Amino acid sequence: MPPHSPAEKIETQSCSIVLRRVEGPEARELFFLCQPLGEAAGADAGTQAEEIYRAILGVLEAEGASFASVVWETLFLRTLRADLGAVREARRRALAAGGAAPHRPATTEIEQPPLNEGARLEVSVQAVLPNEGPLRVDSFDARPVCGCAECARSHGLRVHVGEEARLYAGGLYGSGEDAYEQTLAMFAAAEDLLQRAGMDFRDVVRTWIHLREMDRDYADLNRARREFFEARGIDPAPASTGIGGGPGPEGHDLCLGVYAARMTRPLVRTPMSAPTLNEAMAYGSDFARGMRVVETNKIALHVSGTASIDEVGRTAHPGDFEAQAERMLVNVAALLEGQGATFGDVVSAITYLKHPEDAERLRQKLRKAGFEGFPNALVVAPICRPELLCEVEALAVLPRASGSA
Repeated sequence: MPPHSPAEKIETQSCSIVLRRVEGPEARELFFLCQPLGEAAGADAGTQAEEIYRAILGVLEAEGASFASVVWETLFLRTLRADLGAVREARRRALAAGGAAPHRPATTEIEQPPLNEGARLEVSVQAVLPNEGPLRVDSFDARPVCGCAECARSHGLRVHVGEEARLYAGGLYGSGEDAYEQTLAMFAAAEDLLQRAGMDFRDVVRTWIHLREMDRDYADLNRARREFFEARGIDPAPASTGIGGGPGPEGHDLCLGVYAARMTRPLVRTPMSAPTLNEAMAYGSDFARGMRVVETNKIALHVSGTASIDEVGRTAHPGDFEAQAERMLVNVAALLEGQGATFGDVVSAITYLKHPEDAERLRQKLRKAGFEGFPNALVVAPICRPELLCEVEALAVLPRASGSA
């Protein structure tokens, strides 16, 4: 039997929530996306945030959990600099009013406008509910790379699930005069955080990299990432998404999120590939198309950011949005099929769209392909090539019992 239940759609007066549960031998894991609804969808960002976090607390309470079970949250904001202060204050107020104990999940706050009309923000959440006892967590502050307030907030959360330790970290930055220097410093900051959590960069399964100026800085990111990985013998490279998005601090052009895992015995992880697209490293991007990880609680299939790329690394169907959306989904399906999975095993996704006017056509393509039934944040973001019009990343889950090495 699959470890996940069908998605549940929950609607309050102010929010719409899509929830997917994963039941494993060690814990229940929750993946859900919260969007403003009704009158809240036309409200200011602070009001929307307060309603969203009230809804998050309601979901957790219904699951017999609290906010202390949240390990990861991503806030997709329409206008980050204008709204971030109000969103943070509303979040604090909602959690305090709900009786949430002090707790800091790994958090990414990024300017990627939601495609939902009227939404100033959406929030994606992952929570872990152990089958026995409370969740064991340790928090580690990242060492600031500069004197800005945002660097001082950066931290990671080490979570213990059975014999496995996981590290979730978001909002990591690097200092430097250009993207190349910032990337090296950003990865070094992540490495330092991992080491203080008892891990190293070879334990990283997946990364998320947001670039303020994608067209200008993507080549420098790739050059610095390759240099960093080669210097430390990172092989295989982790799964990854490199996507356009505005980080919070003005002095930084990139930010990094990481997910790492380590067990008392060697962690079984296998790079994913598909016959419909080539390996990203062939054209200078050091990441795996996906990563299969046999965790204590589940088999996780981390599908990297995937677009309309063909078998030799070219952009397929330049200028044709519908054909690009179809090829993007064909590539994701092929990556999953290689691991014995389908879209029905996806528990969480993010779909990126370059031009918001293509939103309805995108939704139609997703429905037609059956890429639905799970939390899927649809946001506006520049893609890594100017001619690419959409991209998607996903996490799929298979039963732990089928994952013997």
